[in-house]
Amino acid sequence: MLNGVTMKINTDTYIMNAIREDITSEDVTTNAIMPEDKKGHADLICKQDGIICGLEVFRRTFELLDDKAFFETEVKDGDFVKKGQLLGVVRGDIKALLTGERTALNYLQRMSGIATYTHEYAEVLKPYKTKLLDTRKTTPNMRPFEKYAVKVGGGTNHRYNLSDGVLIKDNHIGAAGGITNAVKLARDYAPFVRKIEVEVETLEEVDEALSAKADIIMLDNMDNDTMREAVRRIAGKAETECSGNVTKERLIEIAEIGVDYVSSGAITYSAPIMDLSLKNMKPDEE
Repeated sequence: MLNGVTMKINTDTYIMNAIREDITSEDVTTNAIMPEDKKGHADLICKQDGIICGLEVFRRTFELLDDKAFFETEVKDGDFVKKGQLLGVVRGDIKALLTGERTALNYLQRMSGIATYTHEYAEVLKPYKTKLLDTRKTTPNMRPFEKYAVKVGGGTNHRYNLSDGVLIKDNHIGAAGGITNAVKLARDYAPFVRKIEVEVETLEEVDEALSAKADIIMLDNMDNDTMREAVRRIAGKAETECSGNVTKERLIEIAEIGVDYVSSGAITYSAPIMDLSLKNMKPDEE
C-alpha cells in the first residue's frame, strides 16, 4: 500500500509535475482573493457509490503545497463509500487548499473510478480460479497510481513496465523470425529467474510455443472454441492467459474455459471517474 515512505520515494515527483502543470507561474485567482496566509478547512464529499482509492495521494498533494496541511478521515482505500457520505476534512493554509484542490481530486477521482470498475470485474471472477490482470495500457505518468488502484479493486498487476518481465508479442516474433527463435533468444538473454511469456493467435502458434517451452502462453483475440482447444493442448504444461476482446459480459465464458489469467486494458483505460467534491471551504475560527 502507499504508505508515507513509499509516497515520498515513488510518487512525489509525479504529484509535483501535476501541480506544476496546473500552475505555470501562480494561482492568480487564489492570490487575488487571499492576499494573506490563513488557516482553513474543507469537506471531502462522496457523490456516488463506489470503492474509494487514492486517499494518501489526495493528502500528499496538499502536504507538498503546505507541509502543515493534514487530512482527517476514518475511511481507508478499498472501503465501499456511498453517495452523500462525508469522507474527511482537509485542513491547512487556505491558499494551499484552493490551489491543490483540482489536482488532488483528479487523482482521487481517477483512482477510485479504476478501483470501482476493477472490483466489478473481479467480483464476476470470484467463483473461478482465473485471476484478473491489468496491462500497460495506462495513462502516461499515471501508471503507479492506476496499477495501485487495480490492486485495491481486487485485481492483480501484470508486469509494471518493460523492465519487469519478458513478454514476446507478435511484432517481437516477426522481428525474431518466429516463436522458436524468439523464445531461444529471450532465454539466452534474460536471467533464469524470469518467466518467458509468448503471445499466440492460432493453434499452430500454441504448438510452437509449447515446443519452445514458453512458461506462459497468452491466447490473444481467440474465440471461445479456439481458446478451449488451446487450453486442452497446453494441458498444464504452461500457464495460460487470455487477452483481447475481454468484456465484463464475456468473463464467465472465459473463466469456464479454464485459463489461469485474463488481462484487461479496459479496467484502466475505460474506467469512469468516481464523482467526488471538495466543499464548504471556510477559514478556521480564531
